[in-house]
Amino acid sequence: MNEVLFMGLSFIAGLLLGAIFFGGLWYTVGKLSTSPSPGLWFIGSFFMRSAITVLGFYYISLGDWRRLLLCLAGFIVARYAVVHFTKSKDKLLQTQKENNHEA
Repeated sequence: MNEVLFMGLSFIAGLLLGAIFFGGLWYTVGKLSTSPSPGLWFIGSFFMRSAITVLGFYYISLGDWRRLLLCLAGFIVARYAVVHFTKSKDKLLQTQKENNHEA
């Protein structure tokens, strides 16, 4: 029973890592246009997101390839979820901008 619980937690942790990584990427890209030093912002964000993700995968897997695989599956699912939610939000913001320009 404990093994099944750890497998489920590995998947959920992968979802969390994916949300942090891809949500952070979306946030970074949004900040680049207003940042005085976009290159530094992008590189710093990349290293921070990568370090969190790699360390998360390392500690979650604990040397078990099945946990690593489930964590990766959660990470990939989170990618699609973040793309879906950010696309919806970007479309809403675009519609609001168009309505403001028409007035």
